[in-house]
Amino acid sequence: MAKLYFSYGTMGSSKTAQALMLRFSYLERGQKVLLLKPAIDTRDGENLIKSRIGLEAPVIQYSTEDNLLDLYNFEFLELDCVVVDEVHFSTKEQIEQLKYIAEEFGIPVHTFGLRANFKTELFEGSKRLFEIADSITEIKSPCHCGKKTIVNARYKGRKIIYDGESIVIGGNDQYKSLCYKCWREGNLGK
Repeated sequence: MAKLYFSYGTMGSSKTAQALMLRFSYLERGQKVLLLKPAIDTRDGENLIKSRIGLEAPVIQYSTEDNLLDLYNFEFLELDCVVVDEVHFSTKEQIEQLKYIAEEFGIPVHTFGLRANFKTELFEGSKRLFEIADSITEIKSPCHCGKKTIVNARYKGRKIIYDGESIVIGGNDQYKSLCYKCWREGNLGK
């Protein structure tokens, strides 16, 4: 039986690199992979997924209004795997559609994303994945103090921002992964 997998971690924990390596493993064996990401993630432009270490691949984007089951006729696609990066930007309904793809079409669905926003609040897509995913794996990364990161701190200058819009697309210029204590104390490190 195919499963819905959720691998989560903070920014910079290699989620995208792992998604791309998984895709490569399937392709190397001659298998077919559908690589998806929500269209709200525009950091690498349209139709491209790129990791911080330089791995990249073409990707198909979907909006929050899209029904994934309507976009692709999974019943007739000869897929061996679906890989979704930045899955936290998906809606609750889209996560349920991914679960349906795994269960009804027997296609493993591997998702990668953040657990929570910069305020430490769960994203809608991540929340639903914690509720219904068959397998949940944390991708760990270290804080500058040595503890495990759990917060994607938003900052400006040398100050951590604790309020504002929940979603602001950015990279290392606006976000830094921290442990909870460093985030709470406003400690961005060196």
